[in-house]
Amino acid sequence: MSTHDDDIEFNFFDEPETVEASRRGRRLPRRDRGGDGGGDGPRRPLQTPTGLIPLARLVGLIAIAIALVVALVFWVGACQGKSKHEAYAAYATQVNAIAQSSTKLGQEFATELSTQGLKQADLETSLQKYAQQEQQAYDQAQQIRPPGPLRSIHQHLVDALELRVKGLASLGDTLAQFTSAKDVSTAAVALNDKAQLLTASDVVWDELYRLPAGQQLTALGITGVVIPESHFITNAELVSARSFSVLLPQIHTGASTGGTPGGKHGDGLVSVKVLPQGDTLAASTATTVKVSADLSFVVTVEDSGDFQEINVPVTLTIDAGGTPIVRRKPITLIQPAQQQTVSFSNFDLPTSAFGAKATIKVEVGPVPGEINTANNSGSYTVFFTLSSP
Repeated sequence: MSTHDDDIEFNFFDEPETVEASRRGRRLPRRDRGGDGGGDGPRRPLQTPTGLIPLARLVGLIAIAIALVVALVFWVGACQGKSKHEAYAAYATQVNAIAQSSTKLGQEFATELSTQGLKQADLETSLQKYAQQEQQAYDQAQQIRPPGPLRSIHQHLVDALELRVKGLASLGDTLAQFTSAKDVSTAAVALNDKAQLLTASDVVWDELYRLPAGQQLTALGITGVVIPESHFITNAELVSARSFSVLLPQIHTGASTGGTPGGKHGDGLVSVKVLPQGDTLAASTATTVKVSADLSFVVTVEDSGDFQEINVPVTLTIDAGGTPIVRRKPITLIQPAQQQTVSFSNFDLPTSAFGAKATIKVEVGPVPGEINTANNSGSYTVFFTLSSP
């Protein structure tokens, strides 16, 4: 090799470090971290992992969303509950209007049968009118749209009204077949058979409609909604064969509606009983009456005439010092030789009534055509005392 070649070889191996190699090999001084002992430099603050904050925000949003959903569910449930209650209340209101109308018609029917001097033609006309009015109630009931769970039960309400329509119409048709008093017993039985449709309508209304409907409301948790009752026949004796056998001779004779009724009419006071102790008041001796929350006086009245009587007034008066306590109740219908009872209760006796003599007076009002009224009233001496617990 030449000398020039040696120089080149030497220069190649002794060449200074490149900039890149110098940077890799040099160690940077540590910064001072402070403190008593000094240090290499201030400490760099710790940083929160970059994924934690978004995760917390996501969890918060989810919690808020859940809370909103729960609140929405409760709100919707409350609205649905209110809407359900309103639906059943509106239904009960519609039924109540029909129930009151039909009950009132039954009362008019009872008054018609008990009217003194009633003529057969007038009764037939009234029965036809009553049947038409019940037909209207029947049509109205069919137009009602009950809430779903009551649809099948509501049909029994419709059935009850249909029985009333048929019963009234059948009574009118049957009555028209008997135009004389020759066969009263046969006519009375036939009329009683048709009247059983009216009695059955009350059973259907109570047992197949009102009771199941109320139970359904309870099962659904519906409160404050009352399914109304309706009784067309309040006294079964009114449409018995016995009542019709008394009524038919009267309507066939075409008796005048004015003046004093002919024949024997009258009623009489039979007894006054104290409940619950069971003692019967006597006019000749004083009776100690034990006062309790269920204290009542039961008055028994008998029809002493030969005709049925209606709306017989019964009055009970307690005179125990101060203002007398007066109670009145009527006997809707009573047949010849039949006994009916009237009960008086819920007394708020004054303090002066205890420990002193008191008087109880009972009066049975005279009926039209009654002549003898000597047995229509009674007066009794009593001493009121508090019932022992």
